[in-house]
Amino acid sequence: MLIRGIKSKPVYTPLAPDLGGRTHLLVGFGVGAEPLTRLMADCTLAGVTKASRRLLYVTDKSASMAMHEMMRHADAGEVQLFKDSASLLSEFETILKASIMGTRLYVAGPEAFMGLVMRIAARFNLNRDEIRAEECGSPARRVHCIHCRAATEDVTTNIVQCVDCQRWLVVRDHYSRRLAAYMGVMIDAEVPGELPPIEEVFV
Repeated sequence: MLIRGIKSKPVYTPLAPDLGGRTHLLVGFGVGAEPLTRLMADCTLAGVTKASRRLLYVTDKSASMAMHEMMRHADAGEVQLFKDSASLLSEFETILKASIMGTRLYVAGPEAFMGLVMRIAARFNLNRDEIRAEECGSPARRVHCIHCRAATEDVTTNIVQCVDCQRWLVVRDHYSRRLAAYMGVMIDAEVPGELPPIEEVFV
């Protein structure tokens, strides 16, 4: 049922400093600590000042205590730690409201988290050239139901029941940056209740 090679599916690359930036905003979740730590070391080597860097990080259980401590003492001018992504995203939006030209955004963590970060960034007109993203951690998907428009979080199976309308949805590979989610389409419309095998595929 999944269709591979769809062009809307994001492509991520290892984080690297953008020397054209005036300020560098680093945003991470859980195991995103590792690429962010590597990025900060690269920034130092490239002459990007510590004062120009700001770090927002969610201390999720997917990361070790050592990673949390690395982020707590990260080589950035300002470090803010959060217990959940909702709190981080709220602060991130506040920061972007006051951001200046030349801001560069670096995001690391699971794709579902990164999509929400980049959706906010797009609202503040950060273009793709100003954003770097590296995926790590859980490949679980955020799925948008095209029927009721609800979002089901942390989906690891090829078929999932919508959290709102309860329809059974096949998880497509078509990704919407505007919604920060993959599309979910009703799979048993012709014969209600007749479902193919449900398999763990995003793990």
